[in-house]
Amino acid sequence: MDIKKPKPFTAKINLIGINPFVFVPEETLEYIFKHAGKSKGQFPVIMKIDGHKFKQTLVKYAGDWRLYLNTPMRKAAGKDVGDLATFEITFDIEERLITMHPKLVKALAENKDAKKIFDSLPPYLQKEIVRYIVNLKTEESVEKNVKKAIRFLLGEERFIGRDPL
Repeated sequence: MDIKKPKPFTAKINLIGINPFVFVPEETLEYIFKHAGKSKGQFPVIMKIDGHKFKQTLVKYAGDWRLYLNTPMRKAAGKDVGDLATFEITFDIEERLITMHPKLVKALAENKDAKKIFDSLPPYLQKEIVRYIVNLKTEESVEKNVKKAIRFLLGEERFIGRDPL
C-alpha cells in the first residue's frame, strides 16, 4: 500500500544555535515514516527548497523533526533565517555509502585495539568519523586526523567535538 506523496509546504526558516532549519509537517513525516518502514532514527531525503533540489537527512532533535538547511541550500533559494520558503520532501531510497579513506583503513589494520573499538561503535558514530576524514581537503590533514581518530578510539584525545571514548 503506497501513501500519497505529500504536498509542498511553506515554512519559516528558524535557527537553533547556529543551525538554520524548518519544522516538517505531520503529513510529510507520515509519508517519510511509511516509506522508510520506521519512525525513529535519521531519514535520508531528497528535498527541494523553492525548486532547488538537494539531498539531506531528516533528524529529530529536542523532540521535534527538523530539516536542517546548510548555506548552499539557502543561497540557491536566496533565503535566510526568518524567511519563508516552499519545500518538497520525499524519502530517498538510494543507499548512501561513504567509502573509508585508505589511510584510515591502514591505521585501523595496524592498531587492533582501535579497530576493535571502532567496530563496536554505533553505526552513526562510525559514519561520523569516516565522513569527517573523507571530507578533508589535503593529505596532510588526512594524516593528522587519522592519527587523532586512532587516539580518540583509544581514549587518549578529543576528536570530532567529542571527548575521548
